[in-house]
Amino acid sequence: MPTLFTRIIDGEIPGRFVWSDDRAVVLLTIAPITDGHALVVPRAEIEQLTDAPDDLLAHLTTVAKAVGRAQQAAWDAPRAALLVAGFEVPHLHLHVLPAWDESSLTFANARPDVPADELDAAAQRLRDALRAAGHGAHVPADPTVAAP
Repeated sequence: MPTLFTRIIDGEIPGRFVWSDDRAVVLLTIAPITDGHALVVPRAEIEQLTDAPDDLLAHLTTVAKAVGRAQQAAWDAPRAALLVAGFEVPHLHLHVLPAWDESSLTFANARPDVPADELDAAAQRLRDALRAAGHGAHVPADPTVAAP
């Protein structure tokens, strides 16, 4: 049975994509800890971090670094944070978010009630920052489709 993320990647469930390549996608979470909170997700269904092949994990962290830099630029954040938990969906994903301090880096601060228009605006802001950083080739033309 496909995971939630596979269903989003396949277009069965809507997503706000900001990055797409042949191995990974990046989409905004629907319950952000901070504005711009994104998920780096491999296209392959891999349950958890320790199951990922090293070359794929290296690719995911390279993508996370690019996204983190774009988040820092878009939100004027001093840091980009990377969190890996994976308890809510059994499909490896890296949480990347603009960060101002360590105390805010907890899932207890996730906001599941952010209006759709605010999530859309954050996704567009991140797509614009990724393009400005030279990653336009990976920013989907249609942000609702995960095509590489």
